[in-house]
Amino acid sequence: MKVAVLAPVAWRTPPRHYGPWEQVASNIAEGMVKLEVEVTLFATGDSLTTGKLEAICEQGYEEDRSQDAKVLECLHISNLMEKAGEFDLIHNNFDFLPLTYSGLIKTQLITTIHGFSSEKIIPVYKKYNSRGHYVSISNSDRSPQLEYLATVYNGLDISDFEFTAEPDDYLLYFGRIHHHKGTAESIEIAKRTGKKLLIAGIIQDESYYKEKVEPHLGDQIQYVGHAGPDKRKELLGKASALLHPINFDEPFGMSVAEAMLCGTPVIAFNRGSMPELISHEETGFLVTNVDEAVEAVSQLSKINRSQCHEWAASQFSRDKMVSDYYKLYQQILGA
Repeated sequence: MKVAVLAPVAWRTPPRHYGPWEQVASNIAEGMVKLEVEVTLFATGDSLTTGKLEAICEQGYEEDRSQDAKVLECLHISNLMEKAGEFDLIHNNFDFLPLTYSGLIKTQLITTIHGFSSEKIIPVYKKYNSRGHYVSISNSDRSPQLEYLATVYNGLDISDFEFTAEPDDYLLYFGRIHHHKGTAESIEIAKRTGKKLLIAGIIQDESYYKEKVEPHLGDQIQYVGHAGPDKRKELLGKASALLHPINFDEPFGMSVAEAMLCGTPVIAFNRGSMPELISHEETGFLVTNVDEAVEAVSQLSKINRSQCHEWAASQFSRDKMVSDYYKLYQQILGA
């Protein structure tokens, strides 16, 4: 079986720090190679893979801002589509734009929909309903206008994370600094509980950071920058809890699964995919507001950290994700 895995070209695949779509594309590609699938990863030139790498640029447009994002995306996608005949299957992890080529090629196309940036992009997906094969990353993140082949949860390489039985006494916010992700709400929760809060992630919204985050920084509330793999593992593992008070219906939430893999419970606003990721009062707490989150912090001692790890390993491992996708590949190709 020859499969092309199409990753975005914003960041390296796998990412150095931020890049959830790139991370999933990498995990799919590397997992398929282990199953002896002949994989070609279409990504940036500095990407890492045990399969074959195809690239039209050395670095992603977020890491080399001298490049034009749309130009790179067009060159990248067209590079794959012009070689589509070399593959049995294309696995698209690059949103809706590649679908516009699917009527021009004979190769089967499976698309993982990593969320909808807005309702305005749905007409593109809708146009290719009968031609492509759509996979959602959670049951909550589905459009009633689209037809889905399956839901496959994002999977992580369990060996990248270490279980920590005895955490330190701090709360963690881990994600991009943006209103959607609830950085300000995390600060309020920490202040009201008197707990130390470490904030890690890229600053996506500079004005939000300056207005809602920076004025609160000090001994209790600390911004530690974006975290690479080693720092991420340490921060997640030693936290008493991950705070995830999201202000949008998040399609998945990689940091939630990552935290639980380390044994760290998650306190999250009950929106989007959170009820699918978190087992309430067993691997964390699903709350509706800051008041309830503050109360949940006082209940953390009731959570069994081993159970957090076991739950996440059973549901969100790379091996499970790859196995689920491999079955879909076989189904599509009639193998």
